[in-house]
Amino acid sequence: MAAPYYAHISKDGSRTQTVRAHLENTAALAAAFAAPFSGEEQARLAGLLHDIGKYSGAFQRRIRGGRDRPDHSTAGAQEAYRIRQPEVAFAVAGHHGGLPDMGGKMDAPQNATLSGRVKRTVEPYDHWQEDISLPKEQQRPLAIPSDSVSTAFYIRMLFSCLVDADYLDTEAFMNGAVRTNPYATMPELYRRLEQYIARWQSPESVLNQRRNDILQACLRCGAAAKKGLYTLTVPTGGGKTVSSLAFALSMACAKQMQRIIYVIPYTSIIDQTADTFTKILGPENVLEHHSGVYYEIDEEHATPEAQRKALAVENWDAPVVVTTAVQFFESLYANRTSRCRKLHNIANSVVIFDEAQSIPTTVLMPCVSAIAQLVQSYGVTAVLCTATQPALGPLFAQIAPGLSMQEICPDPAGQYSFFRRTELRFLDELSQELLGERLADAKRVLCVVNRRKTAQELYGSLPEEGSYCLTTLLCPANRKQLLEEIRARLADGLPCRVVSTSLIEAGVDIDFPIAYRELAGLDSILQTAGRCNREGKSSAEESPVYIFRLGGQQPPKMIEMNIDATNRVLRDCEDPASPEAIERYFTFYRRLAGEGQLDRQHILPRLRSGEFPFASIGETFHLIDQITRTVYIPIGDGAALIQRLHEGERSRSLFHQLGLYGVNVYPDHLKALDLAGLLEQLDEEILVLRDLSAYNQRTGLALTVDSGNPLFQ
Repeated sequence: MAAPYYAHISKDGSRTQTVRAHLENTAALAAAFAAPFSGEEQARLAGLLHDIGKYSGAFQRRIRGGRDRPDHSTAGAQEAYRIRQPEVAFAVAGHHGGLPDMGGKMDAPQNATLSGRVKRTVEPYDHWQEDISLPKEQQRPLAIPSDSVSTAFYIRMLFSCLVDADYLDTEAFMNGAVRTNPYATMPELYRRLEQYIARWQSPESVLNQRRNDILQACLRCGAAAKKGLYTLTVPTGGGKTVSSLAFALSMACAKQMQRIIYVIPYTSIIDQTADTFTKILGPENVLEHHSGVYYEIDEEHATPEAQRKALAVENWDAPVVVTTAVQFFESLYANRTSRCRKLHNIANSVVIFDEAQSIPTTVLMPCVSAIAQLVQSYGVTAVLCTATQPALGPLFAQIAPGLSMQEICPDPAGQYSFFRRTELRFLDELSQELLGERLADAKRVLCVVNRRKTAQELYGSLPEEGSYCLTTLLCPANRKQLLEEIRARLADGLPCRVVSTSLIEAGVDIDFPIAYRELAGLDSILQTAGRCNREGKSSAEESPVYIFRLGGQQPPKMIEMNIDATNRVLRDCEDPASPEAIERYFTFYRRLAGEGQLDRQHILPRLRSGEFPFASIGETFHLIDQITRTVYIPIGDGAALIQRLHEGERSRSLFHQLGLYGVNVYPDHLKALDLAGLLEQLDEEILVLRDLSAYNQRTGLALTVDSGNPLFQ
């Protein structure tokens, strides 16, 4: 009798899992994950084939302590390719190292492309057929279109099903137990929402009556409407956060959908939305995904420690996920296992794109294409939620001609008139010194500027008492603390002066009597206006929003076209805050940018080529031009969490908590911190600030450093 073929052996050698058990478990999980888009047959096939290379003698020697480092994923890819299952071949080939490029017929076996790998000579794995019978039905879902863009998207989703299934079964073996589902059902979450909004059913003011009308419209639409593409155009102050959640829960219950994903702009604060949802639904049901830590399994050196790191990566299995646009869209175009693992959990979900106008123009077409794919083929309902709709109808019509867009909010134009709370006033050029004097003289004022450096400098010129600086240089825990202080001072009528970058514009619930906004895109100006007289305690004329240019400074290059489009609308429109002006702004801005700028990285043409360049696109697709790295700050509770990192712990729970203590740092800034000796690298992914003199809990991480001594400039 032949010795058993093992897929896993516990570290102490007391427990084993056969290859057959692992393949069958993975196949069952993958098939279940693919059910929402009818991909069960190919997902099951991928699960059965992915580790047949472990039947080789080389792998069995290695798992028993040998020094062999066999390539065990290529065998399954070759079998899939042989039976004319190229989608499955891609998924299996990439289930450790990431989806490869297709490559060409002339690729040699040593090439990392799929075309190269199917030519490789691998260790014999002949005994797999004695254990495993492949399913007779291996059909690709009929509903998935056959064009190259749709096929590439489907391969990523199939890949996601396989990777998550593989990780979960491996995790169950390593932990000795299957992961439990601790979450409430959608009907239970809906019941909690009903309890929360019950107090709003008899509003005492006209303002709250209008908010309740919007909320009820969202509940009715969610219960009665079909899955599809929607807009929710709610003016600032109209309660769109809770109303959008109401729509999502109502539809999820009516259509038996599996989760709600709330996508926040990458420059904003996501903890406010997560806190709101946590109060309504319970903290155990809301995942706030900050972490940018991604571990990959090196298939040739996959030690148990490496596997545990990889298993700590997030897979979005919670019923409500709050994440960033960077996380969401970059994952949809990624090829790495850690980024793609969660993708299948987007299927059959309601996805709310909060402040949808914030999707960068340079990647707008790939993002629109991804949304269209999800809606048309994966049972997703997508909602573009904002006070300033980015006029994406023509782009969706170009990408997906059969996809219609429906507005949820009743009478958006009438809502705009009702909720208008401010008056825009345009100032001459101001020096930074004069602006600082005007802010210092005001009792309660918000000022939004375009640069973090400007924000720190202005803050430094203000009276210490009651002054605040909000930028992405602060970790979320500090931002949250400062916002609580700001709201308390405003509620008590105390002096409160806030200088912020645009992060405060994306749905931050805060209310100032007056505001200043450095000239920017019209959408940004109006978002700042939404933080002024939010509760309508004064007339619009008594609540000015001053628009200014800073003397001696050129605007950041990345918003120059936004400013040009704003100036054009200001010349052409009597009311620059009207829905018509907003639509004209976005239309003119995209025309100014040029059609080629809507996909600057040429993602869609490369996909349409039929060459399936998964690895190449995974390396180049970024929502923002510069890739940031997370630096963890050992302050408050973060110090103890970072100590757990020092002790070797890597877990989903730990990374969730650490997200509140991370600052995303651009390359030049990171290099300066590193050269100054201020960073400690715990492993290939984790960076920790070594010297807290470079971090101020009022202003954040030092922008410039000199030999380890931070200078705020």
